[in-house]
Amino acid sequence: MSANRCLHLFSRLQRHIIPRAARCPVSSGSSLLHRQHQDGSVVSSRTVSSDSFSSKPPDTSLFVPVSLKADASEDGDVGVELTQPLDRIELLKVLNRFYKKKEMQKLAADHGLDARLFHQAFISFRKHVLETLFLPADLHIILSDICSGSGHVDDIYPYFMRHAKQIFPMLDCMDDLRKISDLRVPANWCVSQRRLGKTYQAIQRYLTAKSGVYCGPLKLLAHEIFEKSNNAGVPCDLVTGEERTFMDPDGQASAHVACTIEMCSVTTPYEVAVIDEIQMIRDPSRGWAWTRALLGLCAEEIHVCGEPAAIHFIRELMFTTGEEVEVNTYKRLTPFEILDHAVESLNNLRPGDCIVCFSKNDIYSISRQIEARGLECAVIYGSLPPGTKLSQAKKFNDPDDPCKILVATDAIGMGLNLSIRRIIFNSLIKPNVNEKGEKQMDTISTSQALQIAGRAGRFSSVYQEGQVTTMHRDDLPVLKEILSRSVEPIQTAGLHPTAEQIEMFAYHLPDATLSNLVEIFVSLSQVDGMYFVCNIDDFKFLADMIQHIPLNLRSRYVFCTAPINKKQPFVCTSFLKFARQFSRDEPLTYNWVCRHVSWPLSAPKNIKDLIHLEAVHVCSICTSDTAMVRESQQELDDIIKQGVRNITLLIRATNSSITAPPGSKRGQKGAISGSASAANVTNVTNKRAERSPVEELMDSSLAGRLVRDGLLTPDLLRQLQREWSKNKKQLVPNQSALDKDHRDNIR
Repeated sequence: MSANRCLHLFSRLQRHIIPRAARCPVSSGSSLLHRQHQDGSVVSSRTVSSDSFSSKPPDTSLFVPVSLKADASEDGDVGVELTQPLDRIELLKVLNRFYKKKEMQKLAADHGLDARLFHQAFISFRKHVLETLFLPADLHIILSDICSGSGHVDDIYPYFMRHAKQIFPMLDCMDDLRKISDLRVPANWCVSQRRLGKTYQAIQRYLTAKSGVYCGPLKLLAHEIFEKSNNAGVPCDLVTGEERTFMDPDGQASAHVACTIEMCSVTTPYEVAVIDEIQMIRDPSRGWAWTRALLGLCAEEIHVCGEPAAIHFIRELMFTTGEEVEVNTYKRLTPFEILDHAVESLNNLRPGDCIVCFSKNDIYSISRQIEARGLECAVIYGSLPPGTKLSQAKKFNDPDDPCKILVATDAIGMGLNLSIRRIIFNSLIKPNVNEKGEKQMDTISTSQALQIAGRAGRFSSVYQEGQVTTMHRDDLPVLKEILSRSVEPIQTAGLHPTAEQIEMFAYHLPDATLSNLVEIFVSLSQVDGMYFVCNIDDFKFLADMIQHIPLNLRSRYVFCTAPINKKQPFVCTSFLKFARQFSRDEPLTYNWVCRHVSWPLSAPKNIKDLIHLEAVHVCSICTSDTAMVRESQQELDDIIKQGVRNITLLIRATNSSITAPPGSKRGQKGAISGSASAANVTNVTNKRAERSPVEELMDSSLAGRLVRDGLLTPDLLRQLQREWSKNKKQLVPNQSALDKDHRDNIR
């Protein structure tokens, strides 16, 4: 080989040579979070020791290797020219010796490659070495030296790590990722004056301020403040996850806004901010929104309303921001008592009773049984539109309306003014989601029980004293024990990665999906004892659902914060279509939404139809034609209201075929007082004594469940019974003839 050729090859090789210092890497003791530009200016000067992060190793199961192209090296066959072709059989032996060396595994672990990542990286590295036509010249020379006995197998390490960082790019920026996900000082977000008190007094201050924001947990609460503010002559806008209503005809923002807490702006300055139901700061899924509002709202004065159990924690939280907290405690104006006896039977209901259930199936089952007793009842549960809830509440509260019984979920615990005399817990077991995102059935907490029980005998209702009991006798001592306990004090607040933090992660991990970015963020996040990272399962579900749709990261993040019920297929389908429409830069027009929801819609014929209409109500709001959709939304709201009435009318028409609840006795007279006379219950009870075969069939578990779910009507059930009876009559003579022939044969 000529001297000029050697110099040429050496110049091409020089840029690949790894310094010897890099072949013997050592762990750095600390890391600085400041970078300097070439002109010497410092971007950030905060010093963070890497030791502070060592207590929480990353969840490497979230690290997805990047696929590398098996292209030949740009050096061509330089390595072969300088040495010789590699013997692949000998090369495989060398690589396997490297993999088995404990020293190499330990050294790799010190640099972020645990056993799982080390194995994955080695498989990829071995494939790269054995299948690439021309290896980089420096790697080829090192491998050739080892195969010929003039090199040591440990010399492979820096090249192996170089490859590992190519397929796991997060290894090179782990310190930066840890610092981005460091959530230990969220109290530095903002500084304002906080006051703890009661919602009524806070709202009065809100209405007299020059500007203000109300942040509540429910659309219904935001609607209530929106209406109260505008009725008081204070222009107020409404912002929820599903709609934006501006009082100004030109769409200009008002000085006051009522919003669901996830939608509050932390950049708009206000004179007064009101954060309601602060105890939800510990909620496993939504607690982050209260933390963000409490620490992030830019307000001169912040009123925080909620349970007394939050006072000590909020004081401690504000101590970290250097703020003082003024606490105003208000006593309940009307007492409630826990009764010594359970209701046991729906025949013992009285006007002003509210039966609390924890599932919609129980809601409809019990409401049917109440209608079967000749009584009207109102129905309220979480997924009903706000207008329908208010309509049902108004019906129940109206002294001139015959509806005196309310069947509801714990949605009544917040945001509705109801004239309830007695709260009746149908059950004390409620499904919930724990901090790990796992669904579980658990006894309600003292906080939840007090929130619901406190709806009985409100100061503004016609009943000055409230009563609380259970439907079933065995539940009553459990309820008493729950209510006798002191409310568990709040000790932690929820946190959630922000869009800005995820964007910084994406800068370091450009090939990672949004779902994977969030998972890695949570895995690396550092929180102190006052905080926890909220469950992100719903966020990841939506991120995975729209991963194939071309969206920028910020838009994708915003879509994934939408309040979507992933159990409703129509809502999920609509979510996908909206994301696709947005990605094409096409507007969500009124006509487009109407085509999607098949507008106009008819009143529901069963519960399934009603659930679909509730989903349509959520989806129909997502359009740019605000005025047109508001009119249609009101029409849809009326359809849902009428649907609830139609279902109760259907129940009333077939009341004699509805089975009694557990604990009720046939032939027993009810103890209904007020406008509902005992004669109604007696009449129903007498009818029950004359039960038809269809009514008996309705008592069977399958038939009753099909009717309760709206999948089978009583008329269809009667038709099936008639056909069954007819077939049975036809079968009996034939069976008799067969039996006679059989006896004759035996003789």
